[in-house]
Amino acid sequence: MGLIYSVVHSYTPSNVKVVENFDMQRFLGTWYEIARFDHAFERNLTHCTAEYKIRDQHSFTVTNRGKRSNGKWKQKSGKCVFQEKENEGKLKISFGPFYSGYNVLALDPDYQFALVCGPSRDFLWILSRTPTLSEENMNKLRNIADTQNFDSDQLILTNQS
Repeated sequence: MGLIYSVVHSYTPSNVKVVENFDMQRFLGTWYEIARFDHAFERNLTHCTAEYKIRDQHSFTVTNRGKRSNGKWKQKSGKCVFQEKENEGKLKISFGPFYSGYNVLALDPDYQFALVCGPSRDFLWILSRTPTLSEENMNKLRNIADTQNFDSDQLILTNQS
């Protein structure tokens, strides 16, 4: 008798609603990180940005960049692809051999600010096309995060000045 071993990997937290009618062409370009949940791979970084560029017909390159406390830049490039449908804000991203979830939960109609989460509720980012975001728009995104069972009180502001 054989033993069957199965690993189910979810790229999207359960019961999370992602953006529909997502247009990756409009998402391309530079995004400034306004706020994030604290995690080891970005800890103590300031001036964080993510830049998306077309890689090929079905994938995109993302370059994340942030400034360390010693003034030196930390930069990492990876590959981003859709999880399923190309008009849905459900993507997966890889900076090495494995993929992780990248889910667009909210997006301004003009693609000027966004709320993004990772594969679990431990990862959340607020992004903007500019280094600052109005308090009104910040509160909108915090409310959406809370509605989707994220604890927006855990968000830390990213120094962009």
